[in-house]
Amino acid sequence: MTKLLIVHHTPSPGMQAMFEQVVSGASTDEIEGVEVVRRAALNATASDVLEADGYLLGTPANLGYISGALKHFFDTVYYPCLDSTTGRPFGAFVHGNEGVEGALRAISTITTGLSWKQAAEPVAVLGAPERADLEKCWELGATVAAGLMP
Repeated sequence: MTKLLIVHHTPSPGMQAMFEQVVSGASTDEIEGVEVVRRAALNATASDVLEADGYLLGTPANLGYISGALKHFFDTVYYPCLDSTTGRPFGAFVHGNEGVEGALRAISTITTGLSWKQAAEPVAVLGAPERADLEKCWELGATVAAGLMP
């Protein structure tokens, strides 16, 4: 069975709603043979990353950057996982009130350094997530998970 690791920092109601939809999409009945593992960014480890076949990353955009929790995750796993996770697929979802460009750029830069491959366009939401935004989150989860099906 392949494994999808969802690493998230969901301190706000909007971010939590996005996360729940990502999980729902990744766990839909149509997805078979993929175990979905959820880890808070501050608790995710290099072992979690090494054991997974793909990743979904969720973060608020704080002051134009990824959350400190997701940055800590990347700082912790980057070198232990650098050579062992090359080419693995990932997706990202970001929520902000002022702007998300810096957070998206940070995710892109770090995942490029890890040589991960973007499996779907990131979902970026400004302000309270609307129905269409949450549908995009569901689709993101389903798309990345479906790409891991054996």
